[in-house]
Amino acid sequence: MKLALTFNIKKDSANELSAAALSDKSEESFSPKRDFKKYLSENLIENYPERIDDTFAEWDSEETIEAVKSALEAGGHEVDLIECDKDAYEKLKTLNPEFVFNVAEGLSGSSRESQIPSMLEMLNIPYTGSDSITTGICHDKSRCKEILSYYKIPNSKFFITDAIHKTEKKILFPKFVKPLHEGSSKGIYNSSVVNNSSELRNEILRIKECYYQPSIVEDFLEGKEFTVAMLGNGDDVKVLPIVEINLDAVPEGFNKIYSYEVKWFFDTRENKLDIFKCPADIEPELYKQIEDVCKAAYQALRIRDWARIDVRLDRNNIPNIVEINPLPGILPDPADNSCYPKAAREYGLDYNSMINTVLNCAVQRTLMQK
Repeated sequence: MKLALTFNIKKDSANELSAAALSDKSEESFSPKRDFKKYLSENLIENYPERIDDTFAEWDSEETIEAVKSALEAGGHEVDLIECDKDAYEKLKTLNPEFVFNVAEGLSGSSRESQIPSMLEMLNIPYTGSDSITTGICHDKSRCKEILSYYKIPNSKFFITDAIHKTEKKILFPKFVKPLHEGSSKGIYNSSVVNNSSELRNEILRIKECYYQPSIVEDFLEGKEFTVAMLGNGDDVKVLPIVEINLDAVPEGFNKIYSYEVKWFFDTRENKLDIFKCPADIEPELYKQIEDVCKAAYQALRIRDWARIDVRLDRNNIPNIVEINPLPGILPDPADNSCYPKAAREYGLDYNSMINTVLNCAVQRTLMQK
């Protein structure tokens, strides 16, 4: 089959920021990226000098794109690469592939993950993964939670604010604060867990200044955390072996969350934390509860083909949906702590088989819709 692989390549934004700072020293000039670099310098880089910022945290590495391409070619397909940039539509229109394997996170805007799906729908080209509506909803954390709540699927209570004076008057702490429209732990730092009004104001201000978007402020769930890889469609959707996040492995002095610091600085290929256990070592009853709540969310949001769903227990040990990722991270090297491939390997799928199984699920779904 003639395929296209749509993607975004991760860039070293720290270097880009440094270059921007050198090329423009005007104090009156305004750049979101340079402001973010200033924030990191004042709050993080002085303590962690090897870090880069999270501008491109959602995008894939060249290693990942090459691994996906190789996997599809191993499945007998011809694969063309199309980067999700301003020329993507014309490239797709000209190439006119039979099918698209999409891992593109998009360029900008709150609905950026819907950009490639929307183009493909306009061109009537079938593709892997959820449609543009579901993808956009999942990237807007509040809209996603509203649908979950409508279907009585457990998730933490929340409110949205973009200004410190608009927060609710009576707030019970702790709260968890994150950007409304980000993924891959982007914008989620150790400081995201807040215990008083002053810390809450600081986080709202940080997110507004660094990401130019509102904050979603949730009740902080203090129980165990899990991540769940989903594969398939309809009644045939499979819950791959559940991954438990060992929060005791979070470095001393950090809140018990899988934050950007932990995910991209401490938990590296060279110095991997013992933070994931697959399958999760929990009671069968709880295991089934997590499976059931993830299946319910998958169906309610009309997710297609695959996704990764993050779950955390509340104080009553009830599984709550935390995040839904219709474009899950898929780092190819087993030395990396990448949860979807980890669950797939435990299920019996190596990387190539995992990628081609996702493609086959999408092809079968497309054939059934005709």
